[in-house]
Amino acid sequence: MSNPQSTEKPEAAAESEEAEITESQESVQLQKEMERFRDMALRGQADFENFRKRAAREKEDAVRYANAAFLDRLIPIFDNFELGLNAARSSAENSPILLGMDMVSKQLNDFLLQSGVEPIVAEGAKFDPNLHEAVAQEVSDSIPEGHVVRQLRRGYKLKDRLLRPSTVIVSKGAAE
Repeated sequence: MSNPQSTEKPEAAAESEEAEITESQESVQLQKEMERFRDMALRGQADFENFRKRAAREKEDAVRYANAAFLDRLIPIFDNFELGLNAARSSAENSPILLGMDMVSKQLNDFLLQSGVEPIVAEGAKFDPNLHEAVAQEVSDSIPEGHVVRQLRRGYKLKDRLLRPSTVIVSKGAAE
């Protein structure tokens, strides 16, 4: 006859083994899930850090270029003032009005420079479509092809940003 205890032990051992396998699978699954959540937390933290840096950059740019719209509207007024000053220079030298206009022009130039506005030097420079707006081409024996012959309207930059391109005439090179 067979012993009843001998049949119970293998069944108990099998159940114990199944429980260990199930526990092991659950442990592996929990470990994978924990890794997934850790990865999500790290990604969320990195995204937040990138957002914080981007917001700081945008704030810095907003402060840096806050006066851009004001300066953009001031530049045409300055252009017209310079036209009047040039007309006054050609008609009457050493007049008190001309001296006063020269002083105002100097103050306006100083104000623009202190505000970070720089005029773009165009005459004689190589044509750059990022800084210049070509309205015509002209034959020139003295200025090489692709360089600015004349500046019709001065361009300006605010720090490293273009406010207005220079309007220029570009050389075609020497006449053939």
